[in-house]
Amino acid sequence: MNFNAISALSPLDGRYAAKLAKLRPVMSEQGYMQRRVQVEVAWFIALSDCGFEEFKPLSPGARTYLMGLVKNFSETDGEAIKTIEKVTNHDVKAVEYWIKSKFEARPELLAAEEFVHFACTSEDINNTSHALQLKAGRELVLLPALDAVITKLREMAHAFADVSMLSRTHGQTASPTTVGKEIANVVVRLVAAREKIASIKLMAKMNGAVGNFNAHLSAWPEFDWEAFSKKVIETPEPVGLGLTFQPYSIQIEPHDYMAELFDAIARTNTILIDWSRDVWGYVSLGYFKQKLRDGEVGSSTMPHKVNPIDFENAEGNLGLANALLKHLSEKLPISRWQRDLTDSTVLRNMGVAMGYAVLAYQSLNTGLGKLEINEAAIAADLDSSWEVLAEPIQTVMRRFGLPQPYEQLKKFTRGAPMTRELMQGFIADLALPEAEKARLLAMTPGSYVGKAAELARRV
Repeated sequence: MNFNAISALSPLDGRYAAKLAKLRPVMSEQGYMQRRVQVEVAWFIALSDCGFEEFKPLSPGARTYLMGLVKNFSETDGEAIKTIEKVTNHDVKAVEYWIKSKFEARPELLAAEEFVHFACTSEDINNTSHALQLKAGRELVLLPALDAVITKLREMAHAFADVSMLSRTHGQTASPTTVGKEIANVVVRLVAAREKIASIKLMAKMNGAVGNFNAHLSAWPEFDWEAFSKKVIETPEPVGLGLTFQPYSIQIEPHDYMAELFDAIARTNTILIDWSRDVWGYVSLGYFKQKLRDGEVGSSTMPHKVNPIDFENAEGNLGLANALLKHLSEKLPISRWQRDLTDSTVLRNMGVAMGYAVLAYQSLNTGLGKLEINEAAIAADLDSSWEVLAEPIQTVMRRFGLPQPYEQLKKFTRGAPMTRELMQGFIADLALPEAEKARLLAMTPGSYVGKAAELARRV
């Protein structure tokens, strides 16, 4: 059957395939195979430089050729490996045999072919490949998509820093803020979460079947295999792998760093779920309008509708991402004895989890780009909520020792409709210094925003 996007089981490879074009080469099985080839080649070249009599340093031409296998790895190469795997029923061994098949007609490489995958267990190749996938996925796709959201929100925080807005605590009218300050709150949270994602060290081990360099030392007992493994892992790409050496492991790398990374992404996503719901509510209140797009339909029966679909899609996809990310972080650090295989099939879904997160970030950015602030609606809401000035009035009354300020305002305002005239009449009868009374009389719900504008501009 020829693959068509509409026959895809996952919407990431179907409906949303075009939106994840940058992630697919990195986190797909094709990307996984390419990283395996990269690890095998890096190990092979490094072995040639160890000074072993049996494996002389490779020539510059051989090194260039081997690096080309990585750089030019194609879908055809991936299919060739899959063909070999049908015989071996072992994916890593298929990669080894594919690399060796590329040594034909190259005597220098052919003579050294048994140093491909030398002393390695499959997990030496797999764990490093997974780390390389996560490195590329994080740096090339996920963080740039998240940064686009942060940048847009920061711009909005500054642009709307002075636009006063009614707050709602418990869904009820509360002390005013500004639109920009509420967006700034999200920016600060996201920046901290982003820093956490970016700071997590991606670990890798290359120490044999149970983490003790058993096979390595059986061949060259006097060689410092631990230092050699660390050098291959930590030397920057393309010569090395540019990861962080994991000195202690069973057959598999413990995956604790993965759990930390996936938890960090999930926490970021939770912040964005919170924001998606809030901005959905602001659209519902009319605080934001959405730019119209020719030909777009909001409802099959109600022609007037312009739905906040981008924020709804974001919320849904963030939830899917977190469901997978949380399972990954809870499952992966657990392995029976020196290893079981339950991590292998789970790890193949890293790209799915990351894909739903990236898709959500894109939806959010699209939705934010459609928003137009409706200052008239926001101002009207403020003007119908004079009861929020009960807070500053009773606070000033406290300062000057007036009796039972809170109780007086509670009796006057709670559950009763408030207007400018009623509030100003209450202020006028207070035994306050004239300057303070004048300041309260000049106050409006729109002006009672504290440092909100300053805080928004500062973010």
